[in-house]
Amino acid sequence: MEVTIPRFFDPPGKSYFLFGPRGTGKSTFLKSRYPKSIYIDLLKPDLQRRFQSRPENLIELVRGNKSSITFIIDEIQKVPELLSVVHSLIEEDKSLQFILTGSSTRRIKKSGVNLLAGRALLRHMHPFLLSEMGDSYNMELALTSGLIPLICMAEDPLDTLNTYISLYIREEVQFEGFTRNIGNFARFLEAISFSHGSLLNISNVSRECAIERKVVENYVSILEDILLASRLSVFTKKAKRALVSHPKFYFFDVGVYKSLRPKGPLDSPHEIDGAALEGLVLQHLIAWNEYRDKPFDIFFWRSKGGAEVDFILYGDEGLYAIEVKNSSRIRPGELRPLIEFRKDYPICKTTFLYRGTERLLINQVKCIPCEGFLHRLGPEISLEEAMQ
Repeated sequence: MEVTIPRFFDPPGKSYFLFGPRGTGKSTFLKSRYPKSIYIDLLKPDLQRRFQSRPENLIELVRGNKSSITFIIDEIQKVPELLSVVHSLIEEDKSLQFILTGSSTRRIKKSGVNLLAGRALLRHMHPFLLSEMGDSYNMELALTSGLIPLICMAEDPLDTLNTYISLYIREEVQFEGFTRNIGNFARFLEAISFSHGSLLNISNVSRECAIERKVVENYVSILEDILLASRLSVFTKKAKRALVSHPKFYFFDVGVYKSLRPKGPLDSPHEIDGAALEGLVLQHLIAWNEYRDKPFDIFFWRSKGGAEVDFILYGDEGLYAIEVKNSSRIRPGELRPLIEFRKDYPICKTTFLYRGTERLLINQVKCIPCEGFLHRLGPEISLEEAMQ
């Protein structure tokens, strides 16, 4: 019997978009949450052709099911023309609820159709949090195969992970016509895996994979549009020193990064594992922040002198600086960037996450075991409480 893990995602009561990469559990959640809904799966070729040829079929379907008020359209980017029809139906009857899922925003953007002009809220489904998994999953497992539900729940997670990217390339990139040269894109994916957790330098990636800079820029945008990756901006508010301008780059899940990152005699396991841990913390912070209605904007900080803090959280609930290190001991020099940041922003609360087991306070920096912090990080508690 398939085990279902309850999700922290709390759906709104009105119409909403639910975006998230393939395999994050959108369909599973919605079918369980809305068992009496009318469900339209646009991944089915016959339904996709039907609504592409005549989007007005949706009006007839809705009017023919007066007893239903919830309609789920899965993978709405396959037929973005349906958005105009959904818009008119919501205007006609505000008691109707439409839930529109998607694993890509690119075709919707290109179609010029807006996201229902604010008639529907925008939400995201993320990989599991360790606090959702409970004691059934630990940080070592997460660092090995990631936290995508499709992969975590598979009989052979690593085998499933190894096919995940190729499925994404075929279904989201090749079939949608985002790029004609799938070989170039696959080469780009390998090259950009070295940028995970680092400053994104498009020119360097371009040289590494021998692809034109403009093409690489487009490929990075594709990754963002199909929700496989994101860029993190530098924190510049009231800056007191010169800062870098390049953003940092991260894949949305640590398992995806580990699957793409080449490994060989010249590749440092410590470097790979350090970037993996940093990405794992970020994907938790992003999911936790969204499930709490975004109390923070998330940045990083790096001076041109080289001092860098992995994550800066800034918002109504305060200013936090978080440094992540894949080590079981704390070396004094590793705390220096946090102390430097606090010199510029004295109100900041500084935290050092590491692989050790002791909770320490060193130079006003909280030093906390990373795994315990991630297991506590749930939407019902604040960041301050998670650090206790």
